[in-house]
Amino acid sequence: MKITELLTPETIRLDLKASTKAEVIDELSQVLMDAGKIADLDGYRQALWKREREMTTGVGDGVAIPHAKTAAVNTPAIAFGRSASGVDYESLDGKPAHLFFMIAASEGANDEHLEMLSKLSTYLLKADFRESLLNATSEAEIIALFERQEQAPDAENDALSVSGDQLKSAASKGKIVAVTGCPTGIAHTYMAADALKAKAKEMGYEIKVQTNGSTGVKNRLTAEDIEEAIGVIIAADTKVDMEPFVGKPVVEAPVTAGIREPETLIQRVVSGDAPIYRGGGSSYQQAIAQSKAERKAKQPAFYRHLMNGVSFMLPFVVGGGILIALSFFFGIHAADPHSKQYNEFAYILNQIGGAHAMALMVPILAGYIAYSIAERPGLAPGMVGGFMAATSGAGFLGGLIAGFLAGYIVLLLQKAFRVLPQSLEGLKPVLLFPVFGMFFTGIIMYFIDRPIGAIMHAITDWLNSLGTGNMVLLGMVLGAMMAIDMGGPINKAAYTFGLAMIDAGNFHPQAATMAGGMVPPLGMALATTLFAKKFTAEERSAGKTAYALGAAFITEGAIPFAAADPVRVIVSSVIGSAVAGGLALYFGIGLRAPHGGVFVIPFVDGSKLLYILAILIGAAVTGVIYGLWKKPVREE
Repeated sequence: MKITELLTPETIRLDLKASTKAEVIDELSQVLMDAGKIADLDGYRQALWKREREMTTGVGDGVAIPHAKTAAVNTPAIAFGRSASGVDYESLDGKPAHLFFMIAASEGANDEHLEMLSKLSTYLLKADFRESLLNATSEAEIIALFERQEQAPDAENDALSVSGDQLKSAASKGKIVAVTGCPTGIAHTYMAADALKAKAKEMGYEIKVQTNGSTGVKNRLTAEDIEEAIGVIIAADTKVDMEPFVGKPVVEAPVTAGIREPETLIQRVVSGDAPIYRGGGSSYQQAIAQSKAERKAKQPAFYRHLMNGVSFMLPFVVGGGILIALSFFFGIHAADPHSKQYNEFAYILNQIGGAHAMALMVPILAGYIAYSIAERPGLAPGMVGGFMAATSGAGFLGGLIAGFLAGYIVLLLQKAFRVLPQSLEGLKPVLLFPVFGMFFTGIIMYFIDRPIGAIMHAITDWLNSLGTGNMVLLGMVLGAMMAIDMGGPINKAAYTFGLAMIDAGNFHPQAATMAGGMVPPLGMALATTLFAKKFTAEERSAGKTAYALGAAFITEGAIPFAAADPVRVIVSSVIGSAVAGGLALYFGIGLRAPHGGVFVIPFVDGSKLLYILAILIGAAVTGVIYGLWKKPVREE
């Protein structure tokens, strides 16, 4: 089977109209639907987005390969789209994507189908081939380019063949073995393998790569291969059996590193910088991937939809909040035209950040909660409901309700409108869903906004009335919540509460959440410094990185330590974070900026030095507890 049997003129679009990632997915999946390759358009799109949530399929170099293997596909196929202006596809290299190959693999697709699909990634590694695709003027020319590629002499393709046994250099400096794998096992698995093979040949090393793809393990490493190798590279986001590599230098990284940074991985192996794998457990990278997978599997739908809304809301909150904080640099009342402190630039900063960016916080939250539930038809009703909540005083809580309300109303509308004739299908997304979705969402929000607003005011008044002792307790609870799961549901619940209170005008809770969130990585970093002999060289190196992550309020910087030693790390982090959060509120600190770490401390309400002291004391408590509690390296 050839790729040109899967890619046909009717599944090629040389001038995509899409300008966003979501529109690319919608447009190309519709192309496959129109070509009769897909039986269930919504089911196929859901499978595509599920894959995107695991890891972006924007592989870099201007290429994106969205793909899914699902029963919604009738016949395995490839759709090709090209955008001259480029689309922000969240690619690995951060650059716009111009070439899009959408792979549709059926649930029962055989090995031959899937191996043909994986060859696509091999061809796309070649810069001259990508350039030819960009310059092609017709569908027939695109097909001809692939035909010439498939007819190329074996010698030309062997260097990047995913089925070749191993790649040898004429004057080999040594042999390396590698394993690549990604959750779907169609594109990233083979692109990483091909990139490693090409770079190894260029550097003069012999290499054999085992691919753990959707068709199973290919090119399996033998005991002899491993014995001969000077080192091992694991570039995988799936579970890999590590026991065959005991006693060997092993470098572990995400599959994307195999695609983007093959030279770095090879260099680490051959330079002697790779740690010897001793067996008995997973490495940091494996533990992180496993931890993420387990947390995701346990996430209820409510949390998943909420986090989608929060992720889209954060850029508005962070950008707007920091601009507001900067306006206070000129004086606490510098943005007030009626104050003697008035400064026009401070006023402009406050207008951009507060009157505009922060004003969009609740509508964006609601809109993208609804989007997560009902996809694009839910966006407009959700944003309208969120805007009603924001302008009525229902605030953050009202936005949450509006988002879920709009999403599920649109789902009901989608089911109700299935009885309409096929001729009206085009009217649903542009007329029926927006009109009825906004109407029903708006009517309900009109009647519940006032009671929700009253609840929000009651919560704010209660917080403002708390005495010092109760405020300290609140700070300790919020700080501890930030450290319990380090970026998980409990952490996000505390952070979301802090954001809601900023929106309501009470800035103390956010000071506690940020202090508590900075402590775990800072505490781990401090422990690796104070108790260096208890840590390996790799752990001490991770500690240096944790200093920067903690300072930037990235709690996840402590995850590598928690993955390797969960009980001691989490307990010591929770204690230190609770201390930091409690001290922050004991000192009366308020924080108007929702994020930023050390970069926004100059703009806190209250003593900057005392806030820094609260964070440092919390980090010291965590670092000392963990350092004393941790077993020496030799005992572990």
